[in-house]
Amino acid sequence: MKWINCLIVLFSLLICSTVSAQPGGIKISGSVADSSGQVLPAVTVMLLKAADSSTAKITSTDNSGVYSFEDIPPGQYLLSFSITGYAPHRVALPGANASFTADPVRLQKAAVLLQGVTVIARKPLIELKPDRTIVNVDAAVTNVGATALEVLEKSPGITVDRNGTISLKGKQNVLILMDGKPSYLPAADLANYLSGLSASQIELIEIMTNPSSKYDAAGNAGIINIKTKKNKVRGFNGNLNLAYGQGTYYKNNNSLLLNYRNGNYNLYLTYGTNISQYFTDIYAYRWYYREDNKTVTNRFEQPTSITSPFVNHNLKTGIDYFLGKKTTLGLSVTGLHSDRKTRSRTSGDWINNNDQIDSTIVTTSDNKSVWKNLGFAVNGRHAFSSDKELSVDIDYLNYDLSNNQFYLNTLSGSASYTDGLRGNLPSTLRISSAKADYTQTIGKMLKMETGWKTSHVKTDNVANYEYMEINNWKPDYDKTNHFLYAETIHALYINAQQQVSKWNLQGGLRFEHTSYDANQLGNAFRKDSSFTRQYSSLFPTAFASYQADSAHTFSFTAGRRIDRPAFQKLNPFVFVINKYTYQTGNPYFRPQFTWNFEFSHLYKQALITTLSYSVTNDYFSQIFLSDSSGLIIYTEGNLGRMTNVGLSVSSQLAPTPWWSLSIQANLNRKKIEGVVVNALSSTITQMNMNISNQLRFKGGWSAELSGFYITRAQNDLQEVLDPTGQVAAGVAKQILKNKATLKLSIRDIFYTQAMQGWTDFQQAREYFKLTRDSRVVTLAFSWRFGKPLKGATRKAGASDEIKERIGQN
Repeated sequence: MKWINCLIVLFSLLICSTVSAQPGGIKISGSVADSSGQVLPAVTVMLLKAADSSTAKITSTDNSGVYSFEDIPPGQYLLSFSITGYAPHRVALPGANASFTADPVRLQKAAVLLQGVTVIARKPLIELKPDRTIVNVDAAVTNVGATALEVLEKSPGITVDRNGTISLKGKQNVLILMDGKPSYLPAADLANYLSGLSASQIELIEIMTNPSSKYDAAGNAGIINIKTKKNKVRGFNGNLNLAYGQGTYYKNNNSLLLNYRNGNYNLYLTYGTNISQYFTDIYAYRWYYREDNKTVTNRFEQPTSITSPFVNHNLKTGIDYFLGKKTTLGLSVTGLHSDRKTRSRTSGDWINNNDQIDSTIVTTSDNKSVWKNLGFAVNGRHAFSSDKELSVDIDYLNYDLSNNQFYLNTLSGSASYTDGLRGNLPSTLRISSAKADYTQTIGKMLKMETGWKTSHVKTDNVANYEYMEINNWKPDYDKTNHFLYAETIHALYINAQQQVSKWNLQGGLRFEHTSYDANQLGNAFRKDSSFTRQYSSLFPTAFASYQADSAHTFSFTAGRRIDRPAFQKLNPFVFVINKYTYQTGNPYFRPQFTWNFEFSHLYKQALITTLSYSVTNDYFSQIFLSDSSGLIIYTEGNLGRMTNVGLSVSSQLAPTPWWSLSIQANLNRKKIEGVVVNALSSTITQMNMNISNQLRFKGGWSAELSGFYITRAQNDLQEVLDPTGQVAAGVAKQILKNKATLKLSIRDIFYTQAMQGWTDFQQAREYFKLTRDSRVVTLAFSWRFGKPLKGATRKAGASDEIKERIGQN
């Protein structure tokens, strides 16, 4: 792929260095504000030909609310203005023969009272754009009472496996951002975090399969940015969401959003709580073979029942201070406290070739995990002029995790015994990051972006295990471990974007340097060990879009990305799952690199078709090993190579004024090659589909019928998953003069969302099936309250990649 690397780098640098000198035309510029005169950034402005309303050019207002079109042929034009929350506006321009500045435009709020009738702008569930797909969470009735993870699970192209690993369009290792910032958590801990976050706290989800060089290069499948709600209206405003769900166990998911904005400051607070109980039933049946992998020596049947009460509290508060129209300062504080208790019972039967049970081992466990998080963020934005802006972000995150484990094993049969194992596994994580981004528009609509970022991570993980011997507890030095890890990543990037007639060109180049030091401290039976590594990489990106006419837009994207191993997966210590299942890290785990290519066609903002190809070297995969005692060991490593050819179709339709329909299907042809003891190769064709029907009726009534289906699929070289899916439905009614809503929904109506499949080990094979408390009926109440003033603004933040790479999965 070296020649492709060179071509993309050259193409990116060519775009970055281009300052076009187009033949003479006229310039049309102007400004946009709200009804109170507050400038409005990010307004979409379309220049339309007066003859047929076809699109001539598209731009958006900058932070000063200013827009401009360069090199426009003389003629008759219209201007169209649109932004979420405001009524669309269209202006006819006088015959344009020379450059001029149009009259200022004032947009009206979309919700206004006209003769006693409230007109409210509604967002579609799915918005299709050339570079991303947007999911508006509140637009789906069945998201009521759901968690963030459950919303992701039913979003277009996204799947979640039995370990909580999130995949996008058939590829694992997605970079998850919260309000533009990384979560710094590995798959299992990230899944726990998202399981505690209420869907009512989320405004929208951005799905980007090939982001620009401005974003971290992590995530071979792309980026999922979860944006939480933040009230934009002046005055005191709030939103209360209460939800109670009942599956096999209770689900209680609530949130409160408060905001006060007046003058030069904006205060906000968001609080969420999740008090629920879950269950997971796991059935596993293993066959053990001789070295010929044909003759069965014995079998092991292991049903497991797990219950886990869960209490989660999360808080975010902050202040934005506007020093003027050009400068904004912000400070925010985030906090999290999560308490989960997990109790399980496993009964394992060893079965001989005569179908007789030789022995039975019963394992009971009682585990408790407590997770605390405190974070601080400071940010500043300054617009030097309408075409120059600088932003600076500084973040600090602190995680404290404790995990107490207790296992009791009782074997019945000819050689009966009872033994026990207990562990205390505390860990701490300290993350600091700083970044600066500079944006400038040069001459003929060439937008240049450049920036720098540094992040530093330190983690301290202790695993103290003891085993029970004749009712006495003794240190288990084989499993006891103390792991120290420090990592620093420096990054620089440059990105350029230019509109040339019907072409929109963008290219970028990102440089990242990574260094880490890891130390495994010894004990009475084990010596100290350490390992260090440094590496640097270039990550070019390219984007080209051609608007053939008002109905057809074609685009091409290409980019190189990286996935770094989670910190804990470099630690070679043992993590106990049960008596016969352990998990261990791999100090030789290397990063994987991926090239992504996509070609898309967008038709009338309603249908987008994408053909994609990606190739990953040093591919990440779970590795499953077994020994002569029947012990199964899970680890991860670099197996070889994975190629993925994909075809996706997404459509947003409105068959009638009261019915909107969103459909997406992703077809992938994957080939995975690698070595686990012996050379292995696997090829599979898989598909996942999402459909959502949104129905709007008179009298404030609405309803939804939605579902998703995943065919037989494969993410790891040794594991294949059987088909799964679910159907959900809900109904909603607006009350209290449209300021409140009652919602009733049911998820997984037919209880079909089981996860089952087959895993191949060295001289062993396992069938597994996992069922959860997924069929849930939820009743919810949401209420918007407050005394708004005129005007509105909005704000966000920044940080980066590492959340997915922390803990203990």
